[in-house]
Amino acid sequence: MSESSGYQDILYEVRGGVARVTLNRPDKMNCLSGRMRRELLHALTRAPEEARALVLTGAGRAFCSGQDLGDAASLTALDLESVLRDEYEPLLRAIYDCPIPTLCAVNGAAAGAGANLALAADVVIAARSAVFIEAFARIGLIPDAGGTYWLPRLVGLPRAMGMCLFAEPIEAGRAAEWGLIWEVAEDDQLEARAAELAGRLARGPGLAYRLTKQALREAMTNTLDVQLGLEAQLQGEAGRSRDFLEGVSAFLEKREARFEGR
Repeated sequence: MSESSGYQDILYEVRGGVARVTLNRPDKMNCLSGRMRRELLHALTRAPEEARALVLTGAGRAFCSGQDLGDAASLTALDLESVLRDEYEPLLRAIYDCPIPTLCAVNGAAAGAGANLALAADVVIAARSAVFIEAFARIGLIPDAGGTYWLPRLVGLPRAMGMCLFAEPIEAGRAAEWGLIWEVAEDDQLEARAAELAGRLARGPGLAYRLTKQALREAMTNTLDVQLGLEAQLQGEAGRSRDFLEGVSAFLEKREARFEGR
């Protein structure tokens, strides 16, 4: 296990091939200050070099309540635009483009940018008591931090529109029914379930995971012909890997595969 104490607003540790990043301002419901964003980006950037899977979660009763409005109160319209471009965009890309599988364990309320930060992960699970709130309309703003991109793709335009215009809490159970998240865990089982899933990902075929992420995301805009060509190309790459040879050998020998994970 490796653990870093150089952060103030997040916790970071690597154990069993899994990097665990915890938003750690529980007294502020883990709202995103400038320092937290910088620390989070740093941790997300280093994790692929040190681990084979990543878990993002929060400390206390909330996952993340969004932008720190104490910081935002003094921002001008120009500042808001620059903060999104210069700070949030790199942060969201670090999650979305992460070469290792990313899992977000939403332990409580995920509001505003906090909700959309979670949705950038490959897999999202949530405690039963968690809620997702696109709260932007409550303060006269539009959804940002990728919300206008993720939501219609995940739940469809009608539900995305309702979430954003009414800014009402969506309970974890409903979020799972809508396809917003992968699954719901009982509150006292969330941490164990996240560790179980992340461990499975860390032991899995890392190259195949990376190529799968690429194929599924490009499918959102590709034609069928282009997508079939991409599948063939990426499958050829996967088929030349040691993981493929190991997977077939393990199947024939009736044993668990030992993937390299890269």
